[in-house]
Amino acid sequence: MILTKVHSVRMSAFLTSQLYDDNSGDASDIIYCDHHATTPVDPLVLEAMLPYFTKCFANPSSYSYALGRTAKLVVDQARADIARAINANPSEIIFTSGATEANNLAIKGIAEAYCDKGRHLITVATEHRAVLEPLQYLSKLGFRVTVLPVQKDGLVELEQLQSAIRPDTIMISIMIANNEIGVIQPIEKISKIAHSHGVLLHTDAAQAIGKIPLDVQSLSIDLMSLTSHKVYGPKGIGALYVNKNSKICLAPQIQGGGQEFNLRSGTLNVPLIVGFAKAIDLALNRMNDDTIHLTKIRDYLWQNLCAGIPDLILNGSLDNRLPGNLNVSIPGVDGVALLLSLRDEIAVSSGSACSAGKPSHVLLALGHTETLAQASLRFGLGRSNTLNQMNRVASKVIKTVHSLRHLSGYLPGTHKTD
Repeated sequence: MILTKVHSVRMSAFLTSQLYDDNSGDASDIIYCDHHATTPVDPLVLEAMLPYFTKCFANPSSYSYALGRTAKLVVDQARADIARAINANPSEIIFTSGATEANNLAIKGIAEAYCDKGRHLITVATEHRAVLEPLQYLSKLGFRVTVLPVQKDGLVELEQLQSAIRPDTIMISIMIANNEIGVIQPIEKISKIAHSHGVLLHTDAAQAIGKIPLDVQSLSIDLMSLTSHKVYGPKGIGALYVNKNSKICLAPQIQGGGQEFNLRSGTLNVPLIVGFAKAIDLALNRMNDDTIHLTKIRDYLWQNLCAGIPDLILNGSLDNRLPGNLNVSIPGVDGVALLLSLRDEIAVSSGSACSAGKPSHVLLALGHTETLAQASLRFGLGRSNTLNQMNRVASKVIKTVHSLRHLSGYLPGTHKTD
């Protein structure tokens, strides 16, 4: 719909007033619905970490005295706990600063180590930028990258994936659970396709760990990236799982002291590693309860929004998605105005925190225009969210949408879809 000049002036004035309004609400009153961006550290995780900041503070590589050996034992235990959570061997867990570094280590490390075998890699358009940008970097170095589209539900088309594999393909990188639309890819089927052609499979499981069962053996995964802060653990710590049975060669991307089996040099951060392991342990213990709770409040929010907002668009499959994820697009509203109108009451985003201010490349891959992609809300629901909060969220969003649609002159029922 073409906006009139009058509407443009009114909207400009509205945005200006919002941008320069410093009367923000008390942060404690804001309903946090952005758990895909990050989560609060669980008090039990913080409690587990504290002794390793001031008491057992030694470098775990300092073997010559007891304090250093104790720190190493703590790291070894955390490594074993994380490995057990995904049915891996402790020696297959490489600690990193987070999933972004783990993705870079996996993608660049494989490309560099296997460049004599082939220079072709495959991914999909809805991947996190921590996968897409390393692949773009490699393409500038002479590697060939195939970026597959996704279907309207956000899932990759398996026949198209199989057809994309070439004799020089060395790796496929497809995330298990999408960070924006929450779609869960059929990773076990993807791994069978990859391995039937002798191709390695890497998957970004940053949003999946602790939320859905992960078994690297049954899923037959070669490399998997993990992070702590999406699962009520501290920021700045993650890991890369590297399947030893696959006899994978991986070129390190950070050289130095030879830590982490010579694959990731740098002094290990003991408190964060302890917190990472504790967070995963807690998540596994309450996964069933969390799934029931998050699915209930997610579906409740979706039903309320549907009842109050005509033409509301669900992004991604409702069935194959994370229990705490809801992503919707709203025709007839200005995306910036929508977020600004909600910011004092609801902490919510239109997409990945890494791409703030830009139209979501994930929603563009689903076929949305830039305008519609920006007029979208990603609800990442968490343990602390309640049905009462979902009532308040739905009421605020519905009221805001009606107000913005009145400004734009949008008429429900006029949005055209394919």
